[in-house]
Amino acid sequence: MANVEIAEVNKFAELAHQWWDQQGVFKPLHQLNPIRLNYIDSRALLKGKQVLDVGCGGGILSESMAQRGAHVMGIDMADKSLQVAQLHALEAGAQVSYRCIAVEALAAEMPEQFDVVTCMEMLEHVPDPSSVVRACAALVKPGGQLFFSTLNRNAKAYLMAVVGAEYVLNLLPKGTHDYSKFIKPSELASWLRQSGLELQHQTGVTYDPFSKQYKLTTDTSVNYMLHAVKEG
Repeated sequence: MANVEIAEVNKFAELAHQWWDQQGVFKPLHQLNPIRLNYIDSRALLKGKQVLDVGCGGGILSESMAQRGAHVMGIDMADKSLQVAQLHALEAGAQVSYRCIAVEALAAEMPEQFDVVTCMEMLEHVPDPSSVVRACAALVKPGGQLFFSTLNRNAKAYLMAVVGAEYVLNLLPKGTHDYSKFIKPSELASWLRQSGLELQHQTGVTYDPFSKQYKLTTDTSVNYMLHAVKEG
């Protein structure tokens, strides 16, 4: 069996038609995308690179990386989301290829083929996130770079990412996140080491409900991103 939570795939499939509605349920991702895109590009220099976006959904990040000059492949297990991504890329003239395939299967098929691998807001939606990290490590070339983002697991993260974002501010649909699947930075860092990856940098990401903007911060207690390099 693939490392997939069917209920999670179905949940995002039902919302697939809203991926590119910047005022819809994915509005937070559209607001967050410039922050994560600039973080990745500033550290990996995307232009001309072979990039894999794991858990690409409707292609928000994939398409923006292609617009920065990267050669991008996006993969996801929600076929409806990929259909939306493909249609939007066609309309936007973005050069992105999409495949409905598990990251572990692609790792067996295309080992060490990518300069950069991104896996954003995806680890907290699979049964075995450590397996995803290992597969991402297998896909990137020696010396290649990887970027992960997810949610920390503590009382503050529960209050802000679940209670606040889903029930108070209505930033996300109710039931978007399962707190038990949140991941501490120390856990993710351990999986990186076990996969032959070296942590380069980590940063927190916070949301200001008054300015309605995201920004990078040293506070990793809720949302955070990690940058790693494959030893080689």
